[in-house]
Amino acid sequence: MIIEAAVTYAKGEEFKLKEVRLDEPKENEVLIRIVASGVCHTDAVARDQEVPLPLPAVLGHEGSGVVEKLGANVKTVEVGDHVVLSFSSCGQCENCLVGLPGYCFHLTELNFGGIMNDNTKRLHQGEQEVSSFFGQSSFGTYTVANERNIVKVDKDVDLSLLGPLGCGIQTGAGTVLNKLQPKFGETIAVYGCGAVGLSAVMAANIIGCSKIIAVDIHENRLELAKELGATHVLNGKDVNVIEEIKKITKGGTNYAVDTSGVAALARDSVLALRPLGVSAVVGVINGVTEFNVYHDLVLEGKSIVGVIEGDSMPQLFIPKLIEYYKAGKFPFDKLVKFYEFNNINKAFADSEEGLTVKPIVKM
Repeated sequence: MIIEAAVTYAKGEEFKLKEVRLDEPKENEVLIRIVASGVCHTDAVARDQEVPLPLPAVLGHEGSGVVEKLGANVKTVEVGDHVVLSFSSCGQCENCLVGLPGYCFHLTELNFGGIMNDNTKRLHQGEQEVSSFFGQSSFGTYTVANERNIVKVDKDVDLSLLGPLGCGIQTGAGTVLNKLQPKFGETIAVYGCGAVGLSAVMAANIIGCSKIIAVDIHENRLELAKELGATHVLNGKDVNVIEEIKKITKGGTNYAVDTSGVAALARDSVLALRPLGVSAVVGVINGVTEFNVYHDLVLEGKSIVGVIEGDSMPQLFIPKLIEYYKAGKFPFDKLVKFYEFNNINKAFADSEEGLTVKPIVKM
């Protein structure tokens, strides 16, 4: 079938809306009419080739839509179901089998290699193949995805709002709820108040952390962090963040989440921990930061860990987040601004300038 998609042709170029041919779903695949798709920093990273992806490609990995057609052997969804699309995984490796698909042995090639689970492509322009992204390529009016990417969701919630749960919001909330698991009354600092960081703030508030410290350089995002549960906010342009955190917490936080993508802040997140503290780094970081392994980590028993997709099993975790949203405990809709599909480049520009926390393009 012929669809309209935002195609990336060359490094750093703006998206171009073009007609693209989409193949029929194969075994274990589903055809989905895309209603909306979140705009994520990882899309910009791929567009700018900071993480290599074969071009041309159709990006987008926070899609939401309606199931239109099933391939053979699909058992988890039916035609007409509302779904959120998440990341791709093989389902067969050791980590997938123990419920940690974010650490799939084949995660890189399935999400950034431009291929589907059977190592082929579904998108074409004339005779040229077009790469997929995260096994979904949701910057298009339709997509074909493996059922492992698909999460069935309730029909009583605005479907256009839900796409970002598939990556950014799942990453922030899951890093706190699934990986760090702070106890009631413990403390946490969140570096970077984009959608991922603010989702971590909301998750820490659900748990009942006594001090939730949000760090950013945009005052509008810090104000939103307070509204969403941060007990303290720090503008990194105005204060020494490490000193202030140690004052607020009388020695440092139990936990930290670094979403900034800035190598120096990843180090700061460790230095501002109390002894035995743990910092989780989730952002795509270009550059290297130096640790004095003995003084920064060993001497006080601190840890720094990487977290992918919030240690989540999307089919289980995303419905839980929706239940918290419906109960008024996880108001991620406050992060969102909608854009029409033909304004996708404006959505990216507003995100990069800090004007919009989580853009969503509506098809």
